[in-house]
Amino acid sequence: MATAISEGTVPWPEEDADRFVAAGYWAGRPLGALLREVADRTPDALALVDGPFRSTYAELADRADAAASRLLDLGLTRGDRIVVQLANGWEFVVLTLACLRAGIVPVMALPAHRRAELGHLARHAEAAAIAVPDRLRDFDHQTLAHELAAEVDGPWHVLVAGTHIAPGGVDLRELCAPSSDPAADRARLDAAPPGSRDVAVFLLSGGTTGLPKLIARTHDDYAYNARASAQIAGVDAGAVYLVSLPASHNFPLACPGILGTLLAGGRVVMLASPEPVRAFATIAAEGVTHTAVVPAVAGRWLEQHADNPSDQLASLRVLQVGGARMPDELARRVRPLFGATLQQVFGMAEGLLNYTRLDDPEDVICSTQGRPLCAGDEVRLVDELDRDVPEGEPGSLLTRGPYTPRGYYRAAEQNARAFTADGWYRSGDICRRTREGNLVVEGRDKDMINRGGEKISAEEVENLVYQVPGVSRVAAVAMPDAELGERVCVYVVARPGHTVTLEQLRTSMEAAGVARFTLPEHLVLCDELPATKVGKIDKKALRADIAARLGATVGSV
Repeated sequence: MATAISEGTVPWPEEDADRFVAAGYWAGRPLGALLREVADRTPDALALVDGPFRSTYAELADRADAAASRLLDLGLTRGDRIVVQLANGWEFVVLTLACLRAGIVPVMALPAHRRAELGHLARHAEAAAIAVPDRLRDFDHQTLAHELAAEVDGPWHVLVAGTHIAPGGVDLRELCAPSSDPAADRARLDAAPPGSRDVAVFLLSGGTTGLPKLIARTHDDYAYNARASAQIAGVDAGAVYLVSLPASHNFPLACPGILGTLLAGGRVVMLASPEPVRAFATIAAEGVTHTAVVPAVAGRWLEQHADNPSDQLASLRVLQVGGARMPDELARRVRPLFGATLQQVFGMAEGLLNYTRLDDPEDVICSTQGRPLCAGDEVRLVDELDRDVPEGEPGSLLTRGPYTPRGYYRAAEQNARAFTADGWYRSGDICRRTREGNLVVEGRDKDMINRGGEKISAEEVENLVYQVPGVSRVAAVAMPDAELGERVCVYVVARPGHTVTLEQLRTSMEAAGVARFTLPEHLVLCDELPATKVGKIDKKALRADIAARLGATVGSV
């Protein structure tokens, strides 16, 4: 039998919870009920668009209730976990809302995840089900999902979105179909809602220690995350929000994303990818007012628009950019080219969100990553001894607040490193604070690689590279990249008489079943790795070395 979620979570201290309720941050209502109330107020408003699929609020709420009821009929119960690995589409939205209504907890996997990540998530969350596409980009997701059944204890349902459902699978589109008795479905769910302090969703943390950690976000804190983000981004009932980043990421899910837009009564438009030609056509066709991208995508959009000027972006009011720091030079091109306001977003699935404000001066918008979302957010910048640094000096960011959980799920060892005894989360970001209170991100103090918003553990890469015959020592570091911010670079000392190639490393890691974004993209062969005075590999020296090498060449060396 699966462990109760409450046994693996770290709650906020009761005095802090009382303070968040008194301040109005926590509404005391589960997300599913809040979203159902919006549907009751504006039943005929258009809520969700996915190509030809169009749904009003009433229709979306009824579909979600029908899906929630069918999940319960399958044997899932409140508190059960389901790994959700779906592409951007209406099925993702309906299933997520269904889980929120029934108190079933979605574990937000990425379409790029493979056996290593999915198996870990399923085992760690003790999942009872997984939702996958049949095939996506020539990968057979449902076959892998069925194969994982042998690695998971207890019942294991495979929900499949697609046209071909293999034997033993559940047709997700049928599960999310309209009900013949929506009133009965609603009554069933209204009678047994999840608690507002129950876990609503598990988000993933990249982490420095390998496979993803689970971040337990409650209905109270995640509803505030979405509602307050919508307000600060100017998302209201007239907003049309385009989701083109992977929907399971915190950014397009609730910053304000899908949930914030729906809570505000706006319209959500789903798109498979942010490829500029199709994205621009969708923005024009649907009158999109808001969307979120990472810096690499923003760069491609700016190039596309500069090379092919048009009025397709006329409706766009706010372009949010986050996931990695946006170069100032790129930021300054947004308003002149798009006519939209840039909103920089710096945050983490673990909680704290910082936004530039829509009415900030252009210099603040283009050269900082904003300031905290909430007056209840606490932020410290500290040195290596946890002493606060002087104003304007860079320091490691510590934070706590009404939507920053106090620990990862079932991760005592990681929590001891990532959280202080009095509840401050160590984000691993190096920032400085301007006189006006805005943060400027200077880098990372953890051994992480941020590839276009995907956080990659250097340790995980190194562990996999060590499995390649001929590798004596390895160090993985971030390699600067104009498009993605950073890419994975590995320094390798080969065993005597052996040859190591980049292709060998990538092939071996792919065979291990890891996501493609973790694969090394640059190899440097060397006779030895530099060491610090205490004998550790000097990653700082390696990062400086690869930055210097990039001035002359890119590729394997």
